[in-house]
Amino acid sequence: MKGGYTVARSYDRFYIGGEWVAPAGSDLLEVISPVTQEVIASVPEAVDEDIDRAVAAAREAFDHGGWPTLTPLERAGYVAKFAEVYFSRCPEMASLITEQMGCPISFSSQIQAPPAGGMLQYFVGLAADYPWEERRAGIIGGDVLVRREPLGVVGVIAPWNVPQLVIMSRVSPALIAGCTLVIKPAPETPLDALLLAEIADEAGLPPGVINIVPAGREVGERLVRSPGVDKIGFTGSTVAGRRVGSICGETLKRCTLELGGKSAAIILDDADLPAAVEGLRFSSFMINGQSCLAHSRILASRRRYDEVVEAVTELARGLRIGDPAQESTEIGPLFAERHRNRVEEYLAVGKDEGARITTGGGRPDGFDRGWYVEPTVFADVDRKMRIAQEEIFGPVVAVIPFDNVDDAVDIANDSTYGLAGTVYSGDAAYGLDIARRIRTGTMGVNGYMFDFSAPVGGYKCSGIGREMGPEGLDNYIEIKSITPIGE
Repeated sequence: MKGGYTVARSYDRFYIGGEWVAPAGSDLLEVISPVTQEVIASVPEAVDEDIDRAVAAAREAFDHGGWPTLTPLERAGYVAKFAEVYFSRCPEMASLITEQMGCPISFSSQIQAPPAGGMLQYFVGLAADYPWEERRAGIIGGDVLVRREPLGVVGVIAPWNVPQLVIMSRVSPALIAGCTLVIKPAPETPLDALLLAEIADEAGLPPGVINIVPAGREVGERLVRSPGVDKIGFTGSTVAGRRVGSICGETLKRCTLELGGKSAAIILDDADLPAAVEGLRFSSFMINGQSCLAHSRILASRRRYDEVVEAVTELARGLRIGDPAQESTEIGPLFAERHRNRVEEYLAVGKDEGARITTGGGRPDGFDRGWYVEPTVFADVDRKMRIAQEEIFGPVVAVIPFDNVDDAVDIANDSTYGLAGTVYSGDAAYGLDIARRIRTGTMGVNGYMFDFSAPVGGYKCSGIGREMGPEGLDNYIEIKSITPIGE
């Protein structure tokens, strides 16, 4: 790999019960570089027996290991050490993520790895102020004590695009809450999760508190169904999320689902267009467009439509395509060949629907290897076209005209998804008023960025539940009321 440094290496064991243990089966998951299309590492592929063993270790650590009975501040001490070790290995983690799935290193080293460690620090700070016990004046009898206790064993199923951000958005609050975890990374990106196991081990987390078992999607269902698991945290496609949610419903298992998105960036007439377009560099094209938060619909008034199309086209045309290990690269390859095929199918759909490609639309010149797709802008897009309604998950945006502000709000809300979005306006207060009208879990005004202190999640088919913020800790808590209480 050019630039950066190669850190990918093979593993031959899983991390279960605080030890590196041999797999029950003999099959391997091969990690394929999206740049060279060559195998760069392999790890064991878990079978049902391995999942069962990991769940048993997490169950033992929760039921008899003492982790839930530590005080929140005692657990926070462990997590603070975990964060310290994590930050010491952030450069390695960032490079590993880039090698596995093609995210530009400039993004991995700023947005993929360090914020994952930052989540650990945030929840360490939250431990002291969270209302673990609350005394209330009773109405019928004496006072009531409301206790917040650890939920139990948590199964985490992570995606391939932002593996550490997603894993740590669940691990961090779950550990502070007193839960134990079984983590199943995506089969395409297992290496960062096993590096996380090394970090947890070095940090001295008690045995069984974190268990990491790479597996395919079919074996992952074993984790969802396991009677030893009390909650599932899943991030992935809406189709897969429906399956996970249905199983959790059958077994009355709690779950949070963070699923797809088709987010809208509304550019009002009074917006600073160059600033708005610069914001889209991040929100529309981050991770090569492979983000559920990606602003893939750009809404512009008919009065400024041509101006917006031209500006967005120039942005996309100027994005630097290249080796994701190079700091100058802004667009790397898509993570897998099958995914590039899917994105290319949508490029054909858009043309067939009558939309106009202003830049991109194919594979970039000079890249005979690697799963690259050019940053692509569709203009003359009707709000009901498939490319305006369905998640493409690539460096592809659709510019959609609106007649007035009410029309813009209607178009933004005309989606089965509701995960993110941004309003650009010269009047920030007015932009905030518009943001309040959009049915989506997170919104930005004149720029988009999530924050650890605020909940992140979706409306509609974008998911169930929230991660991050105090609300994220709530997800890993059971609430108990004890009444009456004497003085």
